[in-house]
Amino acid sequence: MTDVTQENERLRKLWQEYAPRYDRDIGLLERMLLDDGRSWVCGQAKGDVLEVAIGTGRNLEFYPAGISLTGLDLSPAMLDQARDRAGTLGLEVELREAEAHAMPFPDDSFDTAVCTLGLCSVPDHRAVIAEMYRVLRPGGRLLLLDHVGSHHRVIRFGQRLLEKSMLRQCGDYQTRRPLPLVKQAGFVIEYQKRLKAGIVERVAARKPGA
Repeated sequence: MTDVTQENERLRKLWQEYAPRYDRDIGLLERMLLDDGRSWVCGQAKGDVLEVAIGTGRNLEFYPAGISLTGLDLSPAMLDQARDRAGTLGLEVELREAEAHAMPFPDDSFDTAVCTLGLCSVPDHRAVIAEMYRVLRPGGRLLLLDHVGSHHRVIRFGQRLLEKSMLRQCGDYQTRRPLPLVKQAGFVIEYQKRLKAGIVERVAARKPGA
């Protein structure tokens, strides 16, 4: 068993216990940090859409009509809540339990890949970004929203202190910044903006091709 798989097993157990409290706990963070971030990301989704780390489905209400949505997550407990939310909203969503660093999809399967608050909590975010590149069709778009390491040194120091406890609790990194890895994976950056003293970043990128 690889280190990533071992860590995913640990995280799956943690999320099994934490899932019932997630929506309540994330609400305050969203009001403080995300603003209209979810609608900004999801409103740009087109065609066959993959949401990586769909969690409890908090993005579902923001997607436009006419897309075909597949949601992937590590946690069965989180997926159960996403399924309930989709039913309440009257949406058809294919939900898959799988590890994001080894997605069960062929190359060039999707037009859009979405990930919100997900790359901060996977064991190997470089591998997950590479997988999103792989499963996107040429010309497909990657849309990201995440909390990242601030460019302000005092804030970043506080994030490093918080990271130690958050990694134990739910595997949540506070100081990552996916943007350089998105570029290294081969994506062309179309939009990037840091908000909230550099703690939140929005990224839109495209896989070169048609």
